[in-house]
Amino acid sequence: MYPVELQYTKDHEWLRVDESTGTIGITDHAQKELGDIVYVELPKDGERMTAKETLGSVESVKAVSDVYSPVSGQVVAVNSKLQDKPELINTDPYGEGWLVRLRLTDPREAEGLMSSEEYEAYVQGKAAH
Repeated sequence: MYPVELQYTKDHEWLRVDESTGTIGITDHAQKELGDIVYVELPKDGERMTAKETLGSVESVKAVSDVYSPVSGQVVAVNSKLQDKPELINTDPYGEGWLVRLRLTDPREAEGLMSSEEYEAYVQGKAAH
């Protein structure tokens, strides 16, 4: 259900690591919970992020939710398409709906994140309570 090449957080962010760069977005589960996304606030190029720090927010018709950086690094790209089309997060959360790319400070930080199977179990367990 969740792409196996990604890693996940308990706050429903995903991370794709390509060598020293990490792409971050929110999971399909998160976008479904939020509903129609109408606005996205993201950091600026060059900003430094620390793991578990707020990197921006996603506003839907239901709520505003903070998005946290799963790893530390420097912002090297921001998905500017989301300014005009925030709904890309709803329609393609793992592709066109990515949020930011970071140059990773320490790629080993990603080792503490959940696998696809662990995240799916986490989401199912949380829904069962």
